[in-house]
Amino acid sequence: MSRRDVASHQTTHIPFVATGAYPVRTGNRVRPLVDGEPAFRRVCAAIDQAQARVWVAVTFLWADFQMPDGRGSFFEVLTRARRRGLDVRVIFWRPDEASAELRTNAFWGSPEHRALLKQEASDVSIRWDRAQAGFCQHQKFWVLDAGLDAGCAFVGGINLNPHSVVAPGHRGAEQNHDIYVEVSGPAVTDIHHNFVQRWNEASERQETDGRWGPDADRDLGFPTEVAAARGSAVVQLQRTIQAGRYTDTHPVPGGAPFAIAGGEFSNRDQYIQAIRAARECIYLENQAISVQPILDELVGAIGRGVAVVLVAPPTASSTDQPADGRTGLFRDERRALARSPLFTLAGLAGLDLNGSRQPVHVHSKLMIVDDVWATVGSCNLHRYSMDGNSELNVAFTDAMAVRSLRCELLAEHLGRDTSTLDGGSALRVFRAVAQENAARRDRGDSNWEGLAHALDPLQYWPL
Repeated sequence: MSRRDVASHQTTHIPFVATGAYPVRTGNRVRPLVDGEPAFRRVCAAIDQAQARVWVAVTFLWADFQMPDGRGSFFEVLTRARRRGLDVRVIFWRPDEASAELRTNAFWGSPEHRALLKQEASDVSIRWDRAQAGFCQHQKFWVLDAGLDAGCAFVGGINLNPHSVVAPGHRGAEQNHDIYVEVSGPAVTDIHHNFVQRWNEASERQETDGRWGPDADRDLGFPTEVAAARGSAVVQLQRTIQAGRYTDTHPVPGGAPFAIAGGEFSNRDQYIQAIRAARECIYLENQAISVQPILDELVGAIGRGVAVVLVAPPTASSTDQPADGRTGLFRDERRALARSPLFTLAGLAGLDLNGSRQPVHVHSKLMIVDDVWATVGSCNLHRYSMDGNSELNVAFTDAMAVRSLRCELLAEHLGRDTSTLDGGSALRVFRAVAQENAARRDRGDSNWEGLAHALDPLQYWPL
């Protein structure tokens, strides 16, 4: 994909990238799905309507995960689809020794896992896949009826655990806030291509314990035609793929051959380009921002007068620090953000059944720029997601879809309707409400507007 090809598809001032495997696609429908309960409800409905294929890439699956509305476990949902005659395949991440502590929440193919499969999902085809040492196969997506014009896909960050199957508003304790985006149209061809590439080169496919099910030995063919147009959104699929992870350079229909053996870092490139192009406002939800180029661009944005809101977990994690432990490495950049009235750092806290505020873990990975462009996916803004994990994001422009997403998120977080406001004005309201909620929090008053409360960046980040 040349820079000229990318430029020819621009519908806003936010540029797509020319450094990835996938072209910019017009004619898509994009539907954001905020929080796990409505997201998984829609996934289940789409599976019920699927005609041919249900393919899934999973990072984490907890034993007690259940779909909403009594639909049962992950495997019960897939087994019902298989019994209808559908081709059902799953790629699971298998942590290596360097990430062995994460096996607790991963379905990595242990003897106990295989016994469960024999009991519940004998006809589902599975391959297990490692990442490079110390990293994660972190892509999370579903692609249904790949190769058909009626196909659709779900891409995001929602893990298969009970903390994620929650309703918007977060009434309760130990809840995650997260998001999927549903895509239909030509961009599904690229998600299809990505699944085939991963399935065909899954690292454990030749191991006796690295596959399961009737079709686990069979590789898949790459897509040969682009799915029909379904809407007005312009979409580009972006990834993080470590160098040397894949060798197959089979081109995607309508795209140019891409040397994937050299890796792909279009997620990082897209974040940089989108922040650099921002004119008015940037809204982020992410678990961490601990890579120098992203911090540099955010400091540059506030220097241009761009309002920035970052919604993050209530307490910074170890991934929000440099890999070498030098906590002062980002001191200047973070202080510049902290001291600017244009920058707001906020957490979320919902009410439990007793009326007390409970922290909400922000697990979503999204960015909205100038109310016209957004990206949603699995990619955190730390070194693992930027440089080593396998990640997948959907970047899109669609004035109605992007604005609707912003309004839906702020309605949940602020308890206010911002649909009559432009993006910059909406973020100013966000800052005011979050600061007032923080004042109430500090007084021990749980009677807030919405969920968002301002955090002090100088205390949040060790400086």
